[in-house]
Amino acid sequence: MIHSFAKSETNSGNGIHLWNCDSIQIIGNKISGHRDGIYLEFSKNNLIQGNSAKNNIRYGLHFMFSDNCSYFKNRFSENGAGVAVMYSSKIEMVENLFFNNKGPASYGLLLKDINQSHVSKNTFSGNTKGIYMEASGRSLIEKNIFVKNGWAIDLMANSMDNQFTGNSFYSNNFDVATNSKQNFNTFTENYWDNYAGYDLNKDGFGDVPYHPVSLFSVIVTEYKPSLILMRDYSQSCSTLPKGFFHRLHQNN
Repeated sequence: MIHSFAKSETNSGNGIHLWNCDSIQIIGNKISGHRDGIYLEFSKNNLIQGNSAKNNIRYGLHFMFSDNCSYFKNRFSENGAGVAVMYSSKIEMVENLFFNNKGPASYGLLLKDINQSHVSKNTFSGNTKGIYMEASGRSLIEKNIFVKNGWAIDLMANSMDNQFTGNSFYSNNFDVATNSKQNFNTFTENYWDNYAGYDLNKDGFGDVPYHPVSLFSVIVTEYKPSLILMRDYSQSCSTLPKGFFHRLHQNN
């Protein structure tokens, strides 16, 4: 258990700091009150599993220039932002919980200049933005749950050739936002709670493709003060249907 009481980034350090390390395992720690809970730079082939990072000033977990790393079954809650993975490739991110990471520039998961990576079976709940992707490509984002986030996914135009499949989107203010007029990624077999189409042949897939980028999300992306027009979702999104996390939803 690693606790601190840091008040700012400038006068604090990281809970666990790896630099130029290879094949290190970080397992079963509780880390709170630091600048970054766990920080990796120029480190590769590392495993991060079963940790809890809470109330850290900047990130619960932070990668920089660290390839071929994996993190599984960790909990990132109430940090400045949950996890930042930057300038790295071949990262495995599986079965983690990103919960209640909130703030004006806060994310559950920030992906910047990431390639050939895998984001699977994670839960993003109550974050300002579930996933923010910038200049990241050729990655698979599958079987994740996005619930009660401000933005489930904020996808910049310079993120291309990513595949989003089998994900479930429930009670988010915005499912997908982007700064592009074109889609350079693939969305297949996802569940969208706002989908209002039909399934006449009863095969479990919507017959009419769903377009997750709403007009209002486009307006907000272009003009941030328009957020003041958004209604309060706190009452309408207060509960989840029974068995939600165990159902398979498939709408395009």
